[in-house]
Amino acid sequence: MSSTATWNVPGVSCAHCKQSIEGEVSQVPGVVSVEVDVEAKTVSVVADPLDEQAIVAAIDEAGYEVAA
Repeated sequence: MSSTATWNVPGVSCAHCKQSIEGEVSQVPGVVSVEVDVEAKTVSVVADPLDEQAIVAAIDEAGYEVAA
């Protein structure tokens, strides 16, 4: 069963940010979909299984930091 999680990523500000994060996160095993909302500065992921550590690491790899 797929799970959904959303993270606040304050550094998201443009279409390039969106593409970078979506590109990295979509490579995490199990990720079904990833959506970056530039206005809300959030990253929402649907995955099965949902590996939160791997997703946060992928966001970091794209050059963005998840808010604590």
